[in-house]
Amino acid sequence: MLSAIGKHLDLSLYQPQILFTSYAGEAFEMARESKADVVVAVGGDGTVSEVARGLAGTQKCLGIVPCGSGDGLALHLGISRIPALAIKTLNKACQTEIDVGRMNDLPFFCTVGFGLDAKVSMEFARSTTRGLPKYVSLAWEEWKQHSLSEYRISSDQGMLWEGKAVFVTVANANQWGNQARIAPMASLQDGLLDVVVVNPFSTLEIPDLAARLMTGQAPTSKHFLHFTGNRFHITRSGAGAVHYDGDPCEAGTEFDLDVQPQSLNVIVPRSKMKKI
Repeated sequence: MLSAIGKHLDLSLYQPQILFTSYAGEAFEMARESKADVVVAVGGDGTVSEVARGLAGTQKCLGIVPCGSGDGLALHLGISRIPALAIKTLNKACQTEIDVGRMNDLPFFCTVGFGLDAKVSMEFARSTTRGLPKYVSLAWEEWKQHSLSEYRISSDQGMLWEGKAVFVTVANANQWGNQARIAPMASLQDGLLDVVVVNPFSTLEIPDLAARLMTGQAPTSKHFLHFTGNRFHITRSGAGAVHYDGDPCEAGTEFDLDVQPQSLNVIVPRSKMKKI
């Protein structure tokens, strides 16, 4: 990666300072304290999310050179996973503003989730093996022992839903990562969150649901429910795993979610300047 930066970064535009993290949370601190106009996250969704949290609400701009397992925000933004091409996007310096979601006041940029996908994220974080095949393997093992939770979802606009779900995803961006578009209708610039509820389904239906997910057709499944708004409250029947942009943690049963419109500056390909 260092050789790609040295070879392709336009030094007439940037005076790079390369920093390495040594513990969780350090990327947030570096971004928040940086005096640079542009702070570039080189890494996966976790690193990007940390840096973005440090920049949200400031005049500083986020750049991304994705090299993680999922790269959800980068893929939604149209940023290449090929380092040379991602760096060339930085050189064009096309900036736009995107929305930032919040759950219990903690910012997120792609998705937050409850249920099966949160549990899989927890196991994936504990694994020493990365990549999509490992994630799929863990998802299958978790599916075989997964128990459903009860949810109550309400919005400030008067929407109310109650019931059991395999998982609930609240999306700011359109995907978990790897082009698995759980919310293909989601926009990063509409000032709204998209809530996707996946109702119980059988093992025999998994191939069909997976195909819809990877082709951007997930909402066409009869098991998917979709709600849109700028503020939600979610209650679940028991404490357990949640994830913020794929980064899992243990949490309770009550969650407040809202969106801060266009509160993060980000460098994107020129083709993404008008609408994301």
